[in-house]
Amino acid sequence: MSEYKNVFVINHPLCSHNLRIIRDKNTNAEVFRSAIKRITYLLFYKATEDLELETVNIETPLEKCEVKQLKKEKEIIIAPILRAGLIFSDIANEIMPFATVRHIGMYRDEETLTPIWYYNKIPVEFDNPENKIVLILDPMLATGNSAIDAIKLFASKNVAQKNIKFVSLISAPEGLKKVQALYPDVKIITASIDNCLNEYGYIRPGLGDAGDRIFNTVEK
Repeated sequence: MSEYKNVFVINHPLCSHNLRIIRDKNTNAEVFRSAIKRITYLLFYKATEDLELETVNIETPLEKCEVKQLKKEKEIIIAPILRAGLIFSDIANEIMPFATVRHIGMYRDEETLTPIWYYNKIPVEFDNPENKIVLILDPMLATGNSAIDAIKLFASKNVAQKNIKFVSLISAPEGLKKVQALYPDVKIITASIDNCLNEYGYIRPGLGDAGDRIFNTVEK
């Protein structure tokens, strides 16, 4: 548990090791993506540790027994913010193949640092929103503006704050404080809380532009 309420930082040697790899400016796109995927497993295990279970009866090859499974009435929604959030999607689908994927598309206006929406694959309303568990995925929680817009979208569909989680690789204190001021019951799972934002809204020390490094579109 970090100093922030409902912010959980992954404290694991393998996480630290792979963070070193993705921070290094000399790491190429292939190695960068692989290291992120290794961190992603740790992030998702933390993000899903409080999912509710129910007891059912099954029959093994030897005998009948009681086992536990995820509650059937709970629907897990994976919501990657395009484009960088896609790096989390493969791992999410691997761990939770039964989950629903709802893509969100927005990019940051570099002058105002506000998010510009261009894609929204969310229904007008949800049936039984009380049974929805939402994991919003974005590698960087910087200013917090994109996170707030994404959370607001699901909250407007009557999904409870306590059922929404934001998963990131690296977070800035400024963004965490802004998100928590508006949505204190949303859980944030991250691999690191970095020092601060620079004048351009990038996280320091950070890792640069996550999307460009993931998709190998860094300007030479």
